[in-house]
This record gives sequence, C-alpha cells and structure tokens, in this order.
Amino acid sequence: MAAPSGGAKEEEEEEEAMAAAVGEEAELGRLEEEARKRQERLRALRQRALQNKSSGEPESKQFRRDDEEETVRHKEIKLRNYDPEDEELKKRKVPPAKPASVEDVVKEQLEAAKPEPIIDEVDLANLAPRKPDWDLKRDVAKKLEKLDKRTQRAIAELIRERLKGQEEELASAVGSAKQDGSDSD
Repeated sequence: MAAPSGGAKEEEEEEEAMAAAVGEEAELGRLEEEARKRQERLRALRQRALQNKSSGEPESKQFRRDDEEETVRHKEIKLRNYDPEDEELKKRKVPPAKPASVEDVVKEQLEAAKPEPIIDEVDLANLAPRKPDWDLKRDVAKKLEKLDKRTQRAIAELIRERLKGQEEELASAVGSAKQDGSDSD
C-alpha cells in the first residue's frame, strides 16, 4: 500500500508545480505587457521633445497657445471704487451699495433674546428651607433624644414616688377607717 500512496503524492506535487508554472507565466505575461506600454509612452515623450526643439518653443508655451485658441473670454470690468473720466467706462461703474437696515434685525434678535420671567415658573418656597435653623436642629436632634429619654424616666420616677406616698396615706386612711369602724361595732 505504500507504493500507491507515494504515487498519489508525486502526482499532487506535479500538479502543484504545473499550476505554479502557469501562474508564473500569467504573471510574466502581465509584466511584459506593462513594460511594453511604458516603452511606448517613453517613445511618445521623446518624439514630442524632438518636435519642440525643432520649433524652438518650450512645451509649456505651446499648451498655452492651444488654450488661448480654444477659450477666448473677457471678463467685464466692474468699477466699484474707481470714478472713471471716460464715458464708456462710466457706463460700467456699479452704483454705490446702500447698507441694509440693521435696526429691524437687531430688534427681532433682542425680542427673541428676552428671557421669560423665571420667578413664575419656579416657586422659591420650594427651594428655600422652611425654617432657617433646620440644620442646627438636625445637629442637636441626637442630643435631644437622649435628654428626652432621661426626662421621661425622671417624670415616671416622680409619679411612682407620689403614688407610693399616696398609697401609704391611703393605706393609713383605710387602716384608720377600719379601726374606727371596729370601735363603733
């Protein structure tokens, strides 16, 4: 089996070599064609240079002459600042330009730029704090909570003491009432 597989590899290599050779020939054909085109352009440039030397004028002047023959245009003269003395030139003078009225444009821009009253839209009471010392109250609030707890405890203790005092008085009054009631019996 080694022989057939080796033969297949050789065939593939030959095919690849043939494809590369065809690609190289195509590449060479394209390069040769480009070289021929370049040579033709160089020959044309040489012939033009020889014709220019025989006529004695540079190439740039020949082109200018061709351009002048094709397009002969004259721009009409407009005289804005020059005050000519010749009658024909006075006809070409442009009348002085009058500046446009800027007042209307400026008024429109000023009216457009006027800001609408913002006070109507924004309520200042919502922006400002309701009480000016709110930040002080916020800072003291924790300390006040502790003091409130202590105050409530002290009040509760005083109430208890009074109740105990009243209970003792009540107990003594009840006790004395019992004694008074037992004496009367």
